[in-house]
Amino acid sequence: MMREIGATPLIAAISGFLCIALGAFGAHAVKDAQAKDWIETGVHFQFMHTMAAFASVSFRNWGAWIARGAPPFFFLGIACFSGSLYAMGFGYSVWPLLAPIGGAAFMLGWAVLIAAGVQAFLKERRS
Repeated sequence: MMREIGATPLIAAISGFLCIALGAFGAHAVKDAQAKDWIETGVHFQFMHTMAAFASVSFRNWGAWIARGAPPFFFLGIACFSGSLYAMGFGYSVWPLLAPIGGAAFMLGWAVLIAAGVQAFLKERRS
């Protein structure tokens, strides 16, 4: 049965595209080693959490509806954590608490997926 999944796959696909674009730009157009490192780290975390957002759709399809709460945390984390690293890599100073807020959002997203995993597991055991 097909379930409503909302905009998560579209937003995640756009985020995946941006990972490639930002990674390529950082690798080829940025000369400063520290700036390259910031951009690479930002891309790494963005890509990882883009895939986690896609995974949340699978959890939902397995009947763990709580998983719909994870992608907003992942996308907020990408904006704050990876965004602050991109800004620093491109020479802009950023609010110092932006990255930790993003890190906390990532952890909250994973906590929601843990709860979704428990929900799916328990649902499967009952059937």
